[in-house]
Amino acid sequence: MDNLFKLNIKNYISENEKNFDIELSYELFGQPLGQAPIVLVNHALTGNSSVTGKNGWWNSLIGQNKLIDTNDFTVLAFNFPGNGYDGFFIKNYEDLILRDIANIFLIGLEKLKIKKLFAIIGGSIGGGLVWEIAALSPELSENYIPIASDWKSSDWLLANTRLQKQILNNSSQPVHDARMHAMLCYRSPLSFQKKFDRSKDSHIFNVESWLLHHGKKLQERFQLKSYKLMNHLLSKIDITRGGKMKFEKIISKVKGNIYIVSVDSDLFFTDYHNRETFYKACVIKDNMFFKTIKSDHGHDAFLIEFDQLRELLSEIFIRKHTSISSN
Repeated sequence: MDNLFKLNIKNYISENEKNFDIELSYELFGQPLGQAPIVLVNHALTGNSSVTGKNGWWNSLIGQNKLIDTNDFTVLAFNFPGNGYDGFFIKNYEDLILRDIANIFLIGLEKLKIKKLFAIIGGSIGGGLVWEIAALSPELSENYIPIASDWKSSDWLLANTRLQKQILNNSSQPVHDARMHAMLCYRSPLSFQKKFDRSKDSHIFNVESWLLHHGKKLQERFQLKSYKLMNHLLSKIDITRGGKMKFEKIISKVKGNIYIVSVDSDLFFTDYHNRETFYKACVIKDNMFFKTIKSDHGHDAFLIEFDQLRELLSEIFIRKHTSISSN
């Protein structure tokens, strides 16, 4: 983590009017700030700011001569405050909502003297954060790209985050067992069938071994308090502030292009909800675009179907840029 930098944000007042001292960490890749267009990448629930490089979780898309080419762009990635990657945790996390994380990221951009972005991209909760940033700062970016996400926590998502909360608060192996349940949301029944087909190793089905492996793996690298925070934030996506603002009015103010990228087999942020969002938005906004990842893998397809993502997003990123999108 030699590339990890930190910003101190003192006395941040949350949407619930609580005071926080925030340590916001980030990583930079590619071109130096001020010398190339900037792409902000938002990580998913158990992700972090290492989007490319040795342990980069999106290495297939970000790097030299890749979709988001670090020869052409400055790539910036913040850590969700409290995700633990930088050693910073938040005790009273329930006093925050996802809009607070968007506000904190915007303060971070201001501290870095970044006034304009070429793109903001993120998957899952990171995509929800793209929506929240778009609502708060509709002229910030040329392109807003939420992937496998939506602008609100649906009833289905709320039900799953509630179950996750019950597991995290009551299990003797909370991170392990919550991850096992979450994997059922991140993949699809057809994905399981194609991968395992009721195969067995000794006395246990291979699908069971796989779930136990993922539970153990996350338990070894992710803190319980971080999981609780991120699960809580996942249940607090809502750019309309609980219906106090009209979705259509919010979207009408967003100047940049919005590319909704859906997964046709997603059980978490469903394709149905993404299409519903697109149909509502494109009535009032011309530069709305809808892209579909076709996959058996469910929600996790945005971390698997890299060839499709490259093809779907190439019209945005694969071209030469001459403008400088920073201070």
